[in-house]
Amino acid sequence: MSNNEFDRVVRMKELKKLLGLSNATIYRHIKLNQFPKPTKFFTNIVGWRLSVIEDWIREKEGKTK
Repeated sequence: MSNNEFDRVVRMKELKKLLGLSNATIYRHIKLNQFPKPTKFFTNIVGWRLSVIEDWIREKEGKTK
């Protein structure tokens, strides 16, 4: 991601599409500290920064920045 782009928030619906995982699988991995925890933005709104998800994917692929 370039420095000029906004580090947008990814909600669960988009996250599931990006990763091909279900809600249950994502939350199970969060509970096991194997996936980044979401940020709570409002009472009922949580999400992940896209950069955090991209870093997690790179880590899983064994790549570094």
